[in-house]
Amino acid sequence: MIRRTLFTTILTAVATLSVFGQTATTAPTIAQIVAKRVAHLTTVLTLTAAQQANATMLFTTELTDVSTIQTSLKAARTALNTAVQNNDANGISMQATQIGTRTTQEVLAQATANAGFYASLTAAQQAIYNELKPGGQGGPRGHGHGFPGGPHH
Repeated sequence: MIRRTLFTTILTAVATLSVFGQTATTAPTIAQIVAKRVAHLTTVLTLTAAQQANATMLFTTELTDVSTIQTSLKAARTALNTAVQNNDANGISMQATQIGTRTTQEVLAQATANAGFYASLTAAQQAIYNELKPGGQGGPRGHGHGFPGGPHH
């Protein structure tokens, strides 16, 4: 009886601490991420209204696709872990193939959006864009600020 009471008390204390330790933040929506990214690029590159609309369309498609792909990647990594724990060679091979395929799809979605955006820029804007990231073309890419493909400030 004492053990049960002590266990319940400790469990309640841990649960209470974990609730107070959490912050009530919500992840930004794809629309918010894209708006922030386009606003940043507009400031840096002086985008026209047409370029902003094009960028919004391209980056929304990209992030929507990448979000779906990342969900599939997470599932494949979980399945791979299970296959490893079960010493399941076929499962390991199948999930490794899935991870490779999904990673390729992610890179393709990002590169396609970047290429479409780059093509919409003037030569002067392309020169500035190339300077935004070491290594040239690609501009402000990466996973900064909690969103895939978001700008690094």
